Amino acid sequence: MTVGGSDGRVAQLLALDHQHVWHPYAAMPGTHPPYVVDSAAGVRLRLADGRELVDGMSSWWAAVHGYRHPVLDAAVTDQLGRMAHVMFGGLTHEPAVRLARTLVELTPPGLEHVFLCDSGSVGVEVAIKMCLQYQLARGRPGKRRLATWRGGYHGDTFHPMSVCDPVGGMHHLWRGVLPAQVFVPAPPGGFDTPPAEAYLNQLVDGIVRHADELAAVIVEPVVQGAGGMRFHHPAYLRALREVTAAHDILLIFDEIATGFGRTGEFFAAEHADVTPDVLCLGKALTGGYLTLAATLCTPAVAAGISAGGGALAHGPTFMGNPLACAVASASIGLLRAGTPAGPPWWQAAVRRIGSGLRTGLAPVAAQPGVREVRVLGAIGVVQLDRPVDLRAATAAAVDAGVWLRPFRDLIYTMPPYLADDDDVARIARAMAAAAAAVPR
Repeated sequence: MTVGGSDGRVAQLLALDHQHVWHPYAAMPGTHPPYVVDSAAGVRLRLADGRELVDGMSSWWAAVHGYRHPVLDAAVTDQLGRMAHVMFGGLTHEPAVRLARTLVELTPPGLEHVFLCDSGSVGVEVAIKMCLQYQLARGRPGKRRLATWRGGYHGDTFHPMSVCDPVGGMHHLWRGVLPAQVFVPAPPGGFDTPPAEAYLNQLVDGIVRHADELAAVIVEPVVQGAGGMRFHHPAYLRALREVTAAHDILLIFDEIATGFGRTGEFFAAEHADVTPDVLCLGKALTGGYLTLAATLCTPAVAAGISAGGGALAHGPTFMGNPLACAVASASIGLLRAGTPAGPPWWQAAVRRIGSGLRTGLAPVAAQPGVREVRVLGAIGVVQLDRPVDLRAATAAAVDAGVWLRPFRDLIYTMPPYLADDDDVARIARAMAAAAAAVPR
């Protein structure tokens, strides 16, 4: 069916969508009709009714280069001429090998082994399985729980749901069904706020008290994403590294949302100069073109698992998909492209976007009902003092020419890195309009 023609065809498409398509985090059938996208290019989404919207979400934080990028298009086309997919069990191929080597070069030192899987949530599942199997292989079957801090989000499959915030998070429905994990209080907010000594002591004590039963600690470094878009000081990551190393607990960093420059460093772990035992990547890994995730670990983790029986019992059907690996390498190649002088282009772009968001959102802090405005890297957040009216806030942003996807009490943006100053200013105005549209 062709979308983007007469109003009748669009109406028919929406009727079929309402009847058959189950959208994320929505009831079935849906209560609010979605916007129909006809095409996308650069930072803009073209709707079927002809309107164009600046994409303030990078398609859930993944499309850092925007849409229809010629280099990424060419990478997919070239790989498609060779093979779209081949099973990874017993076979390998150049796109996967080259991508794995590149990730080892780019990630914090010491992460040498790469497990390629097909979504961020599965990447976290793999990380957890690695840690549990490592402890079992080391003769520590009692170390089978995980610890994290409140306010986190790690995915929608079962073990990742168990380390999402059990009270304020979106998976509270599953309390009593999911494994009971160890939760410590969320870190104090503010990337630039000096670390609180009292909290550091509380954090370390919470881990030490459960050290005999903990296989791993898992956190999102620097930015807690879907759990609340909160920023914290890197010192808390260093404290976790020290306490986990001292008590034979593995440390997992979930950088699915923060990787590939979003916070101003290529990986958020670099803010703390810390190497975790296991690292999860996804979202922007392919520039938003295809689903792919990677779970990296140290040689010690891999050797421990291998010594206990050899195989990590996990193997997604589309593991190491050649199309996804090829476009991931092309996306990373764009980010690594040099500039004649100064910082890498993406870092300059992230700083420029952050500066534009600070300027554009400064007046929003004074709007009625706005609790806080915060910006880090290319992330801008407006937190309200009440839950967002999703339909009203989204419509207000669309009327302002921007696509946003608010949730809970948050209106936020993570635009593509090629968004120019006018795009960023428009996004800020749309966020202000969305906040004003939420009834008090």
